Amino acid sequence: MIIRQFFTPGISHSSYLLGGVSSCVIIDPSRDPDMYIRAADEEGLIVSGILQTHLHADFISGHVDLHEKTGAPIYASKSSGCKFPHVAVSEGSTISLDDCSIDVIETPGHTPEHIGFIATHLSSGSEPVAFFSGDTLFVGDVGRPDLFPGRANELAAALYDSLHEKIMKLPDHCEVYPAHAAGTFCGRSLSAKRTTTIGYERKFNPILQIREKQAFIHELTNKMPPSPDHFSRCSDINRKGPVPISSLPSVTGIKPRTGKELLKNGVYEILDTRRYDAFASIHIPKSWNIGTESNFSTFAGWVIPPDKDILLIVHNPEEISKIVPMLHKVGIDRITGYIEKGMIGWALGGNDVDHIRTISVHELAGMLQDGKEITVLDVRTGAEHAGYHIPGSVNIHWPDLRTRCSELPVDKPIAVICGTGSRASIACSILKRNGYSKISIVVGGYTGWIAGGLQ
Repeated sequence: MIIRQFFTPGISHSSYLLGGVSSCVIIDPSRDPDMYIRAADEEGLIVSGILQTHLHADFISGHVDLHEKTGAPIYASKSSGCKFPHVAVSEGSTISLDDCSIDVIETPGHTPEHIGFIATHLSSGSEPVAFFSGDTLFVGDVGRPDLFPGRANELAAALYDSLHEKIMKLPDHCEVYPAHAAGTFCGRSLSAKRTTTIGYERKFNPILQIREKQAFIHELTNKMPPSPDHFSRCSDINRKGPVPISSLPSVTGIKPRTGKELLKNGVYEILDTRRYDAFASIHIPKSWNIGTESNFSTFAGWVIPPDKDILLIVHNPEEISKIVPMLHKVGIDRITGYIEKGMIGWALGGNDVDHIRTISVHELAGMLQDGKEITVLDVRTGAEHAGYHIPGSVNIHWPDLRTRCSELPVDKPIAVICGTGSRASIACSILKRNGYSKISIVVGGYTGWIAGGLQ
């Protein structure tokens, strides 16, 4: 038996190759089919199946892309209602893989249709050796059950049953291969450790220590992290079958003059992917700024309108080959092109530019000490703000500024702060789009604030 893990940073997604003697299956593939085909070739295996644990909410899955390139059948939960050609499986179904047996168990909770795959290496024995848990069981955490409006309690109860009545009855030595690690919004407190065992989770997973069902439900339905916008649409896209990557147009350079004309009709949006200090210095008016050094894919899926065509500003055209796939992962497919020669080309064309003031943590501290009238806007999550913040700061999570910016004074200075500066820049791009001009990014954020001795 061969197991290879593929980890996608940014969305913290893990997918797997499970191989037998001559063939293999790919479990929960990302939208990059070529890497699985290469891996199978390296192992001397043929891709004979594509297994989906559930309809992923946080990214667009690569099941259709991989099927298109390999012809391998897609196995999905019978209750998922998938619209693409697939083999429907349910509790008790078995998938054969050379000298391995893959048993399906239904594990609802994170999603209603969720299933898990139990692998047994028949050449070695009859006991399960690996469990592909999807988003039901993570290392140190479990999947969140609150992604379906009005069904959180129902799904939390189902999750409890899936964990205690099925998964935790697997032997302690059984290895667990989840679909995510730390960094995803599919759980609350995932470990950075990417694989585990049933025995390890039985002993160390804090959620599994909650034995009383109602207490478990309460814990999993309160104080959960915010849910990004694309979570509400990715599941349905995955159910219908995503548009194959091969059918999407290539992203090419667009002259600044053409870009200016495209922006006039309101159908296009500018996404500036440069680091926040470059964006603050000069940018196209009403641009979104999401730097690639941040949680780029998730943040883009959170706020970039999926019904608009996107023009990119990049630091270097060579970055396009990395940036575009990161956008595709969260369903941002309408990428028209990038502005040739970036902001320099735009400025040389005589076009309007904008900028945002940046201030140091010491400048902000001095303003506060002198009693100057300034609003400190903390755009981190509520949990981060509760842990530590500047006294008197206003906490509005950065995505919420799209609907809550009116709570802030438009005619008075606002200093925007986050952990490092990246999220503050996204927040400022939102504020700029809504007519705020007296805003500043606190460079270095709370990391710089604490390092500067300003605790």
